Amino acid sequence: MHKLKNWVTGDDLEDDIYSIDDEFDPLGPDLNSLDDNEKQLDKLYTQKPQPPKKHLKVVDHHAGSSSQVMVIEPKAFEEALEIVEHLRAKRATILNLHMLDMAQSQRVVDFLSGATHAIDGQQQRIGDGVFIFTPMNFEVASYAARMEQLSAHADDSWNPNHMLKY
Repeated sequence: MHKLKNWVTGDDLEDDIYSIDDEFDPLGPDLNSLDDNEKQLDKLYTQKPQPPKKHLKVVDHHAGSSSQVMVIEPKAFEEALEIVEHLRAKRATILNLHMLDMAQSQRVVDFLSGATHAIDGQQQRIGDGVFIFTPMNFEVASYAARMEQLSAHADDSWNPNHMLKY
C-alpha cells in the first residue's frame, strides 16, 4: 500500500532521481580510485609470470649416477630373477649362457625376454650363447645391424661415402 501511495504522489520518483544522481559523478573518477588502479597495475607488472600449468610426465634420469653393465654367467634357471632385478634397477646385463645346458638356456632367455619387454627394454644376441638385455634407458647399437640396413637401402654400386654418414 505504501508503494502505491508513493507512486501516485510521485515521492518514489524523486528517490529514483536522487539515486541516479548519486551514482553519476560529473567531475570524473575519484583521485583515490586512480591511485588504487595504478597500484593494481604496478602489482600486475612486478609479479613474475607464472608458467601455464600442464600435467607433464616427469622422468627421473638419475642425474649424476653412472650407468652400469652387469656380466652374468648363470649356473641355474633360478638366477634369472636376479637378472630381472638388475634390469628393473636400470642396469644393462650381458648374459653368458655357456654354463647352462640348451634347455635351461632357452628357459632363461625366454623368461628374460618377457621381463625385458615388460619394462620396454631391448634384447640382442651378441654372440654364440651371449645376449645383452637392456632397460629402456639404454640403446644398443650394433655394427652388424647397421651394415644390414645400409646394404638393404644401397644401390648396386658401392659408395664409400655411405660410411661417412653413420
